[in-house]
Formats: sequence, C-alpha cells, structure tokens
Amino acid sequence: MIWDQSVVRVRAGTTTDRGGNTVPDWAPGAVSRTTIEQLSVQPVYQSESTTAERTSVLTGWRVLSAPGTDPDVRSGDRIEHDGLLCEVQGEVGRWPDPLTGAVHHVEWQMRRSTG
Repeated sequence: MIWDQSVVRVRAGTTTDRGGNTVPDWAPGAVSRTTIEQLSVQPVYQSESTTAERTSVLTGWRVLSAPGTDPDVRSGDRIEHDGLLCEVQGEVGRWPDPLTGAVHHVEWQMRRSTG
C-alpha cells in the first residue's frame, strides 16, 4: 500500500518579542504536535559537501497524502520523519478534485540540513 506512512507535524506556538511583535515560539512547551497518517514519503534529493571545517548534508523528500485527505500542514511547520526533524519547504499544495472541487490530496516538500 502506498499510503502507509505517517509523520508528526510540529507547529510553533507564538510569543511576543521586545518590540511587541508576535513571533514563532519553538520552545518545547509552546509547540503543538500532531500525527498525520495516510502518507507517501518519497526521497527526492541528497547532496553532501565537505570542507576542511565541516561536512554538510542536505536531504529532501516529497510527501503526498492519500486521495480524499486534507492534512493540516502549512509552510513554516516542521515535520518529524524517521527520527529526523525536517522543515516544510515552500508552500503546501492542496489539489482539488475535478468533479467536486473539494481537496483531492495534499503535497509538500520537506528538507533536512546538517552541518
């Protein structure tokens, strides 16, 4: 079955900075965590660069939800997948069903950078 994977969506809470602006709060007690199921998580790219000071690895995945699902994921969220913490990259695509206009499925890209 292609839709047999799940991830945990991590969404920042909010706090007010010194200037009175509302900003994301990634403190452990401020974030919300939601398990999202019925997904297909597919590797897209991996690159590695090495310098004398460090080695960095960039890895990306494409995530598709099962037809008929509309998971609550948006740009700015973080995703836990396979023990790794990733960032949602770009905007989340909600594809309409051509017959009903409702959401048919959702797609997004996520990446992890180390180094």
